[in-house]
Amino acid sequence: MLTLDKVYHASYVLKEVVRNTDLILAPNINPECKVYLKPENLQVTGSFKVRGAYYKISQLSDEEKARGVIACSAGNHAQGVALAATHNGIKSLICLPDGAPISKVEATKSYGADICLVKGVYDDAYQKALELRDEKGYTFIHPFDDENVIAGQGTIGLELLNQLPEVDAVIVPVGGGGLISGVAFAIKSLNPNVKVYGVQACGAPSMVNSVKHHKIECLDSVSTIADGIAVKEPGEHTFELCSQYVDDIVTVTDDEISSAILALIEQQKLIAEGAGAVSVAAAMFNKVPVKGKKVICLVSGGNIDVTILSRVIKRGLLKSGRSLALTIELLDKPGQLKDVSRIIADLGANVISIHHERASESSDINGCFLRLVLETRNHEHNEAIKAALTNAGYHLS
Repeated sequence: MLTLDKVYHASYVLKEVVRNTDLILAPNINPECKVYLKPENLQVTGSFKVRGAYYKISQLSDEEKARGVIACSAGNHAQGVALAATHNGIKSLICLPDGAPISKVEATKSYGADICLVKGVYDDAYQKALELRDEKGYTFIHPFDDENVIAGQGTIGLELLNQLPEVDAVIVPVGGGGLISGVAFAIKSLNPNVKVYGVQACGAPSMVNSVKHHKIECLDSVSTIADGIAVKEPGEHTFELCSQYVDDIVTVTDDEISSAILALIEQQKLIAEGAGAVSVAAAMFNKVPVKGKKVICLVSGGNIDVTILSRVIKRGLLKSGRSLALTIELLDKPGQLKDVSRIIADLGANVISIHHERASESSDINGCFLRLVLETRNHEHNEAIKAALTNAGYHLS
């Protein structure tokens, strides 16, 4: 059974292993409230997952340790298990979905684990890990639906209350639910007045649906840039704990997640992966009631695949109005491009891409198209540019 004593014991065990990540004030995330960040992306292994994995492995019997451990993961739990197993002199095998970021796969190997790549998503890796457990006799380390793992994650809740006793609300990413189960249990046990909100990606709302319908539901598929929380089905323990201790669970879009990643990079100099940034996205876009409150956003991990970081930043720029793509219909005569350039320059936008295209079969024989990508300040700036071009007689399509 999960108890507060177990969470405190986990905190004691983890004292020499994990970093006590400090709160960071982030005043520009949402000007209507006071936002603090809990940067678990700066944790050992780059994510909170090492807490639960290490505590779970520390509590295994000698017989369980001798059999070696197996785990399944989208990447962060894998690194936590690998590090914990190696620290304890235990052999580890990790089943990862074949789409896991290369950086997470290589990092897991570097901590001493053997890797088994499984075609599909996290849930497919989970099934493969269970098969290998039964076949080879490994000890299975569940990524979220285990009371010792949940207790390890719950140590974050203890830290939050120590660091900001007057906190009003805590916003936590949710995949399978291990993190929010531990955090919510610890916080509500010590201060029931603190609100605890969960956040999932729109493309993977497994816990949202399950809590809403009062039963565990399994999604047919998941699709989100937040690979760390792309879980089809929550756990039994986590579903019960979320139903009992979590005030609400909301969703954010991939564009909102991208905007949050961009804001963390620019404003706080922090790199967060998609799963780690959903809490910040929820605060940025007022998905939960935070106005006038002291709010902690738990940035759960920073192991983003650098090969997609540029695409995420591009999405974030578009969502936040920092980039504008325009297609302008022009007459094919001298001076048109000069006039458009003058309007854009006068309004202070920067052209970063330009493509001039002659008329197609379906348009005016004297027409042409100008396709531009501009670097802009915000949505208001974008509207001013479009209005100026329209007022000058240009047709935007």
